[in-house]
Amino acid sequence: MIPAAGKREGDGSSPAGAWPAQRVYYRPDRGPAPETGIPVIALRREDGWSDDPAEPAYNRRLSLPCRGSHERLWREDRVYDLIVEMGYNDDPVLAGMGSAIFLHIARPDFRPTEGCIALAGEDLRAVLRRLGGGSRITIRA
Repeated sequence: MIPAAGKREGDGSSPAGAWPAQRVYYRPDRGPAPETGIPVIALRREDGWSDDPAEPAYNRRLSLPCRGSHERLWREDRVYDLIVEMGYNDDPVLAGMGSAIFLHIARPDFRPTEGCIALAGEDLRAVLRRLGGGSRITIRA
């Protein structure tokens, strides 16, 4: 799916559009696999996500360490204990158009994300129970 007009890497905005719910990643040491109709993948300590437009793995999961800029998916702050990968800028991947657009757990104070959508953990688990093949997450401008 072609990225939303105006979205750029690092701009802190969420891309408007209806994005496929691709798969969910979870921290197996922090709880059971979520109930959902989309593929579920247990995170590993070495999992990361490339946010470096100059790297071939841009906007893809990768193994750490890596040489380019990236996000660590195995985090201590709990916000990535559950992550829904949205099909944003992935078909084809266009360098610099935004990466790592996830639906994940909100911080306790609900401060803004850097472009993702964040929900309370129990609300995210409720959403996950409703997702199945073909589900889309709509972000309105």
